Amino acid sequence: MHPRTGLPVVGMVGAGQLARMTHQAAIALGQSLRILAVSPDDGAALVAADVLIGDHTDLGALRKLAAGSEVVTFDHEHVPPEHLRALVAEGVTVYPGPDALIHAQDKGVMRAKLASLGAPMPRWAPVASVDDVARFAGGDTVVVKAARGGYDGRGVWVVSDPTPVQELLDAGTPLIVEERVPLVRELAAVVARSPFGQVAAWPVVETVQRDGINVEVIAPAPGLSEEKAIEAQELAIRLASELGVVGVLAVELFETADGGILVNELAMRPHNSAHWTIEGSRTSQFEQHLRAVLDYPLGATGLTAPYVVMANLLGGDVTPPSPGEYPRSEEHHRPPHEMTLDERIHHMMAAEPGVKVHLYGKELRPGRKVGHVTALGDDLDDVRRRARRAVHWLREGKQE
Repeated sequence: MHPRTGLPVVGMVGAGQLARMTHQAAIALGQSLRILAVSPDDGAALVAADVLIGDHTDLGALRKLAAGSEVVTFDHEHVPPEHLRALVAEGVTVYPGPDALIHAQDKGVMRAKLASLGAPMPRWAPVASVDDVARFAGGDTVVVKAARGGYDGRGVWVVSDPTPVQELLDAGTPLIVEERVPLVRELAAVVARSPFGQVAAWPVVETVQRDGINVEVIAPAPGLSEEKAIEAQELAIRLASELGVVGVLAVELFETADGGILVNELAMRPHNSAHWTIEGSRTSQFEQHLRAVLDYPLGATGLTAPYVVMANLLGGDVTPPSPGEYPRSEEHHRPPHEMTLDERIHHMMAAEPGVKVHLYGKELRPGRKVGHVTALGDDLDDVRRRARRAVHWLREGKQE
């Protein structure tokens, strides 16, 4: 407990945008978030008071984070499982625990476990050689994935000729191969579970992908029947219970042409597909994650508007100039791409005063998620338009 407030201290491994937004939720609950950051320039380290600098692969740094924390949880899944088992053996409360988290760390372990549970998923196989891929493919195009570490389109290869797989194997990359699913769209079912066993589920959402990166989330998923939505939520709850997840679990899903749903990926932490919950739900995923890992009663997950759209802000090919490079008074006398981000925010807020913006304190790089916006309303087309327009202002310095 914190010596000043008498309220819990939560240790979070990682200091990216998820930790940054979890810190915001902790403030409202009176809790303190202790963060293990690789650098003082990490997004969460820029705003949190209790920051330890260290690497998530360093057991000593993890022990320092755990000292005085009621529970250790995660901004990402990249902590070595053996380190987590060592912490648990020393009496540290770790949620989700290593036996659960391994299913989000290793796609081969995840697929094998899901198969044993009879969960719907793409046909798959482990890969030890190029011949394994060739036999699995049978001449068809397949999807080869790095079993560990891939995200945002990285670590995924769509291959019609398995020969290049040898280079990945030679580099020591553990791989699995999956069928290429004829999907209609991608969905996400996000739930939370406490140690007590209480569960809560948010509405199922549609996630719009571009180049393997999620660019837009629509809540609730348009055109999804109530029966299919309940099926997806029940699947996510069953997986959370069967895997022993404590905290937020995001289940990424494929919706197929025949109306089926297949499990694509799992994430055991707050997830990009539920950032919309900050303004769009009675309880955000960040608050809910804190409630869950501390075994508090979980909060209500209903929508605050008929439709909510979250759009990701990705770094563009042209980076705005730094603050101070140009006086703000000159902004109307230069082209949009020369406006600073601060100036772009002014224009965006003037154009879309009802849209909420969240920036992550990251350096702008092409394709990198540096923030998101959220729009709410009762007309889906209008809500999507406003979210897209706001992102365009921030990225391009002009309206579409």
